[in-house]
Amino acid sequence: FAHGSNDAQKSMGIITLALLAFAAKGHAAGIPAWVMPKADGVPTWVVLSCAAAIGLGTMAGGKRIIKTMGTKIIRITPLQGFAAETAGALTIIAASRIGVPVSTTHCINACIMGVGASKRVSAVRWGVASNILVAWVVTLPAAAAMAYVAMKALAVVTGG
Repeated sequence: FAHGSNDAQKSMGIITLALLAFAAKGHAAGIPAWVMPKADGVPTWVVLSCAAAIGLGTMAGGKRIIKTMGTKIIRITPLQGFAAETAGALTIIAASRIGVPVSTTHCINACIMGVGASKRVSAVRWGVASNILVAWVVTLPAAAAMAYVAMKALAVVTGG
């Protein structure tokens, strides 16, 4: 529930905004009405597509991520897993309620580190954790750089 309350909303918002911008430019002529957003919200196909993408993405890459999170950061027990998931869900729901976009992956990783450290600080494999922390720091500037390059490429292709 918490994952969908945060990540799916961001994707649905971006797609809906793109559709509205497309329509505002006068390019919506001939597009079926069910594709475009209505005044009351996000098109059903956008909701279903985002839900499917999150589900399929979890299925495709989930095993490797679950292995890292469940055995490589700490050797997690069912009780620790429950505590981490509960803390993560509460954090994500609270952030979603106040409109703060947070990464569910970053949040649950931090919760797993927290439950491991609650046992003893040395229970956390800080080498693995530091690789995750580096990825967190690199993600924002790398994503911004990729968006910059994508926009410049689109400007060349579209003449705008």
